[in-house]
Amino acid sequence: MLTYPYASSVNLGIAMLHQWGVLAVVILGFASGAHAQAPSDTSKQCAAVAGTDFSRVMDAPTQITSSKNVAATTDLPAFCQVQGYVAPAVGFELRLPMSDWNGKFFKVGCGGFCGAVFTAACNAPLKKGYACIASDMGHKSTALDAKWGYNNTQTEIDFGYRATHVSAVAGKAITQQFYSKAPTRSYYAGCSTGGRQGLVEAQRFPYDFDGIIAGAPVINETGAGMQLLWNVVVNRDKSGKQILGPDEARMVNAAVVNKCDMQDNVEDGIIGDPRTCKFDPAGLQCRGSQTANCLTPEQVSVVRKIYAGPKNSQGLALYTGGALPGSEMNWIDNYISRDGAESTYWKFMGDLFRYIGFMPDPGPDWQPTQFDFDRDYKRLGMMETMYSGSNPDLRKFKYNGGKIIAYQGWADQSVVPLNVIDYYELTERTMGGRAATQDFFRLFMVPGMNHCRGGVGADAIDYLGHLEAWVEQGKAPDMVLATRLKDEAAAKYLPTGYSFPLAASEVEFTRPVYPYPAAYRYNGSSDAKDAASFKMTK
Repeated sequence: MLTYPYASSVNLGIAMLHQWGVLAVVILGFASGAHAQAPSDTSKQCAAVAGTDFSRVMDAPTQITSSKNVAATTDLPAFCQVQGYVAPAVGFELRLPMSDWNGKFFKVGCGGFCGAVFTAACNAPLKKGYACIASDMGHKSTALDAKWGYNNTQTEIDFGYRATHVSAVAGKAITQQFYSKAPTRSYYAGCSTGGRQGLVEAQRFPYDFDGIIAGAPVINETGAGMQLLWNVVVNRDKSGKQILGPDEARMVNAAVVNKCDMQDNVEDGIIGDPRTCKFDPAGLQCRGSQTANCLTPEQVSVVRKIYAGPKNSQGLALYTGGALPGSEMNWIDNYISRDGAESTYWKFMGDLFRYIGFMPDPGPDWQPTQFDFDRDYKRLGMMETMYSGSNPDLRKFKYNGGKIIAYQGWADQSVVPLNVIDYYELTERTMGGRAATQDFFRLFMVPGMNHCRGGVGADAIDYLGHLEAWVEQGKAPDMVLATRLKDEAAAKYLPTGYSFPLAASEVEFTRPVYPYPAAYRYNGSSDAKDAASFKMTK
């Protein structure tokens, strides 16, 4: 699931496309090294792709619908744009560099319910010389509606696990035909739903990719949906009126930061590890005749419920926790609407359970208030078998030489951070301990980062540079450098793309991010804007 911080539901679809353009940029820097050349007459070769029969691609019968040359621009090199589908309906676009192909293949993920080909996410890998493919996950939709899944098992299978695999298979076949050479390496990157796609690939199709970047993965589709549904339902009283509003969320956030900001020994508005923040919203409860700048007992209860995550009437926890302290600004629009009407996740999770969360689908008349937290969590296993990315047995992927870099923002409001931590720790127990797991799989928890990117922390990280060094040179990432860009740089960074290393003039501050469970702590004396002033803590 993917939401763009502070975006309204009306603008969310557009913002998500921008988000993925940025996400690809955050992940990808400019590679060095020799690049393989495309065929001598790439113009004719590109046109010929449309007439090539790919119907016999094993497990992925493919039809090309168009192929054309796209001229170079100031932002992108020239490429062959190939569009098509894998039967029955997995749409894709593959971009093949017309020259200086680096000999490698890249697959990008999508966000929310997908339903569109997020081609902007291929811009940065294309600049690096990659052949890059994006798919719509087997259906056409907006990122927030799931009507495509209504009584349609095939589309649910494609969204759950098949589309990522078959589009990768098809993309590699087309790439090999175009260059007369198979890719030497294959990589994947995605965040949110795209993060889930990455874990599903490692678990179910461990031979597809040499390296995977899985950001804020929706490891449990229906469980995550239930957790977000809980957040919007508990914020309504019996009459349907919203209890906690935007002003109260801001008040809570200010109190949290005031209490816990210095836990990493630096006052910067960033909470290092929210799990250590022992904040009680009861401290904001109105006293005596006080009615302003305080919370009612009912509002205090809502904040506690959002932090705790979904529970049944007996108090049994139904998920791996809730939103963490420090994420409250992101509750606005997502859990809390500005006008008291339906918030983004009221609509988003409503569609999940109407059309793809249960079997059979309850349909368009189902409302979020109908979810029974004493009963319905027991019904989610039927559909979760299609979507789940929660299998910790990654032996085949590891033995095939695969590497995973996972990352998550501590202030994420859309995919609660405790879920990826739970999965990672379970993987450690399954794979033989921390050393055996970090040999191929490392998790980076980014302080102050929202869902996939954004927030008050440093969020620009060259994940692919680290992954390439790990896969191709055996250099495991013991630390990744996170950069906070200046406002003017961020505006430039969004539409055009950016390369690593970043120019010093564009940098506001940097922070080191270490493999989980390690964290950072300021040394107390040096420049607090410099990552070198922070040391690792365990």
